[in-house]
Amino acid sequence: METIENKTELTPKQIVERLDSYIIGQEKAKRAVAVALRNRFRRLKLPEEIRDEVAPKNILMIGPTGCGKTEIARRLAKLCGAPFLKVEATKYTEVGYVGRDVESMIRDLMAVGYNDVKAEMEEQLREKSVSVVEERLLDLLLPGTGKDSKKVKPAEKTEIKPLGFLSQPSANEITIDLNKVAEEMKAEIDAANQAAAEAQKADEEAAAKFAEEERENHTREKFRQMLREGKLEDREVDMVVHRPQGMPNMEIIAGGSIDDLQNSMQGIINMMNGGGRGKKRTLTVKEARKILTEEVLDGMVDHDKVADEARKRVEQSGIIFIDEIDKIAVHGESHGQDVSREGVQRDILPIVEGSNVNTKFGVVDTTHILFIAAGAFSVAAPSDLIPELQGRFPLRVELDSLNKDDFKRILSEPKNSLIMQYTSLLETEGVKLDITEDALDRMSTVAEEVNASAENIGARRLHTIMEKVLADINFEADEHKGETIKIDAAYVDEKLEGISQNQDLSRYIL
Repeated sequence: METIENKTELTPKQIVERLDSYIIGQEKAKRAVAVALRNRFRRLKLPEEIRDEVAPKNILMIGPTGCGKTEIARRLAKLCGAPFLKVEATKYTEVGYVGRDVESMIRDLMAVGYNDVKAEMEEQLREKSVSVVEERLLDLLLPGTGKDSKKVKPAEKTEIKPLGFLSQPSANEITIDLNKVAEEMKAEIDAANQAAAEAQKADEEAAAKFAEEERENHTREKFRQMLREGKLEDREVDMVVHRPQGMPNMEIIAGGSIDDLQNSMQGIINMMNGGGRGKKRTLTVKEARKILTEEVLDGMVDHDKVADEARKRVEQSGIIFIDEIDKIAVHGESHGQDVSREGVQRDILPIVEGSNVNTKFGVVDTTHILFIAAGAFSVAAPSDLIPELQGRFPLRVELDSLNKDDFKRILSEPKNSLIMQYTSLLETEGVKLDITEDALDRMSTVAEEVNASAENIGARRLHTIMEKVLADINFEADEHKGETIKIDAAYVDEKLEGISQNQDLSRYIL
């Protein structure tokens, strides 16, 4: 199996280059994240006695909304082969308040790791599963022609033994009673005739069955060839579909949340109602192949081995991104709902420090999981977090606010740039966009001005500006099929007229 070490052999410079393809600016944050990821790889190469002593250097990213904190986390998830989970601190509350148990983030991370490892193992077994799935599809297409039916060759002709009364008597035999001999002769002839008739009938039945099986096998092979050539993809078959049935999640006993209790109760109800029996459905061969492949692969995978490997990856290489951590910071004196916020911090603290959490895949040690927290801290400050939690995030990175030049680069440079997205969408309607440099300059300037005069929402402002500029084109795209529409500074000014000058109108673009 491909291990986590093979997936994270990117150098810090390579990690930053990958992030540059999607995220503009924020070099400090990228470098900090890249080094943290590389240190995970370095630590795994240390001797075991030293490895346990190296604690992860958790990161706290501070910056205004829309500057790229969450985007860094999203792209990081795709770069690192390690189990990765993004959560929001605001959905947790301390016990007794409405919300999820903080430990559920570890259970969710473990589920992510389990699914990743299971997918890898299934991919390795996929080639072996093809022949099994093919046989099961043929069984559905041609019921009763499977390999289980035994081939019966025609029986050999029954040899009829000579009748006893025809054998030569010995010299010492006494005189034979002719009536008795006649009766014995008749009985033996009748028995012989009956045996011959039964043997002939058995031969005929066996020959017919053999011929029928030969025809069925010929038909099965013909269907197999058609199946491989994709000629039967749309043919419908009846099959019993089994819902994925796992053991009910009993971790509620060990302190799970209300969600875990609901899932557990639903699992128990399904078991009591015979949910494992499956439901008969009519599907196309193409749909049936997908379902059968999942069933076959699920049966081939060693689930205990998957759980062990997943737990190892989570403990040694897992990464959790906690967003909106500033929303649970307590500013000033604690009162009212602030008590709950501080409670969330105190519940998060042991998880970040290192503790054992019960999951349905076993006990997970969180000591070496890397935590990356992020928040705007526009109202509260990082110092408003409880001191113990502050101490668990030794690396702090401040992200810069975006300016006009950043906005212009965001519009056009990333692989998933807004310009690329909108032009691709309209090309599906046969409409081409010609967006000039001065149009990009103008939209970037408006974004910077509106962010300065109204609420600063960072790069998200570009989404609303692009929508407003292209609103008419999007609405009337079907009427401009085959046309090339030029978007220049004058066109942008026409669509955004008065917005940057009048703060009251800024609400129309968020």
